[in-house]
Amino acid sequence: MWYLLLLFIAVLVSSSLQFQFKHHDNNEVIQILEDLHLKCCNITRLYTLSETSVTGLPLYLIEFSTKPGQHEILKPEFKYIANMHGNEVLGRELTLKLADYLCEEYLKGNPDIKRLIQLTRIHLMPTMNPDGWQVSTDTGGTDYLIGRANNNSVDLNRNFPDLDKIVFSHEENHIYHNNHLLQDVTSLREPLQPETIAIIRLIMQIPFVLSANFHGGDLVANYPYDASRSGKLSGEYSKSPDDETFRHLAMQYSLFHADMANPKRNSCGGGRESIQFAKQGGITNGAKWYSVQGGMQDFNYLSSNDFEITLELGCEKYPPATALREEWERNKKALINFIWQSHIGVKGIVYNSITKLGVPNAVIHVKNITNAVATDIQHDITSVHDGDYFRLLTPGTYKMTAYRDGFLPHTRVVKVINRPYTEAQRVDFALKPISLAAFHSNCHIPNCRHTYEYNPIISLILTQKNYFHQPKNGPIG
Repeated sequence: MWYLLLLFIAVLVSSSLQFQFKHHDNNEVIQILEDLHLKCCNITRLYTLSETSVTGLPLYLIEFSTKPGQHEILKPEFKYIANMHGNEVLGRELTLKLADYLCEEYLKGNPDIKRLIQLTRIHLMPTMNPDGWQVSTDTGGTDYLIGRANNNSVDLNRNFPDLDKIVFSHEENHIYHNNHLLQDVTSLREPLQPETIAIIRLIMQIPFVLSANFHGGDLVANYPYDASRSGKLSGEYSKSPDDETFRHLAMQYSLFHADMANPKRNSCGGGRESIQFAKQGGITNGAKWYSVQGGMQDFNYLSSNDFEITLELGCEKYPPATALREEWERNKKALINFIWQSHIGVKGIVYNSITKLGVPNAVIHVKNITNAVATDIQHDITSVHDGDYFRLLTPGTYKMTAYRDGFLPHTRVVKVINRPYTEAQRVDFALKPISLAAFHSNCHIPNCRHTYEYNPIISLILTQKNYFHQPKNGPIG
């Protein structure tokens, strides 16, 4: 009797937690994330960022990992961020469903999902702009612009420090510095919004390897650079040093989407651009489409080790609730496959050859020697935490060099063969110290990669001690 009663209660609880395809309001978003954390408490962490939205709403993320709450050596960090434009809502619902799917499939013992979570630390943010979502929803969700901005009427995808301008200036002046350019910011075009500051702190605190942000209004995977070098508003292909890798990443979403890369699909609003995107594989260079200054995509690439693309998920910015289930099915394979791309290329540990301790902040420089003419990839990444690094690369032969002040550089030739749904191949670098300071150097502080205190603007952004918070009224874990 008691067994049957308990079984009945369990069925009721389970049915109440069933995901519903609908437009979830801001309170429901939090409730879904809290419920998922309770269901999958061993592999999830629910946390909020350091800042709230303009109206005071917390900015929530849910993390999936076998060791939630900590960076694990040689385990890449991945993130999806949705709804930075409040009236572009499909990504918000897809991110919630993705979180539900990862939890449910893990509990069912799905070997592919279990392996993905075992090998990857995944961060999902359903809404970066809950205020804009509310404005858009309250006005019917039909306007192309209402709700796009935050509650200070600022477009968050134009509010990040303009690092494209800095890297383009470095190129013109033959300055080799080509990464982690936040330290070079000397002025801002406009005050940074709280949502922007929160995301910058997230990027600086967690060593993301790969990410994407979700938008709406067209159907295409957009990749760097988003800003044109000449200032031209559109039509100028703005090639990044990792253009080949970015094209691969964008295609790994578009080709796994139901019809993003289908040249026979319908265009958005009758526009020729949408059909042209499909004819070129469902992808586009950002500036070639239209130039964006102060965007989040390029900021990730130029301020950290993170490779980010922008995903335009459909012609309708605010699709009806009846379309959401189908949209999930159209995007599900692409969403999962793209997370796996954080495992392409090479990963490893840079360590002190004498003490065997990891060396953080070591620079990893790559030269493509696949063809007869060797080509330097003029975008370096750095080792993090206890010396681990991740370098996304397409198949080929590369000469990789790790170096840091006080150590002799170490060069290795690597043949990259990316095997689907497996870990990146491992290549370690042993650096021999040539100074006493280097011999004793090591850092175990999570955000020890770069220190910006000498820059007053960056110091202002990063001064808060507690970057992330557990939800005050939600579960801790």
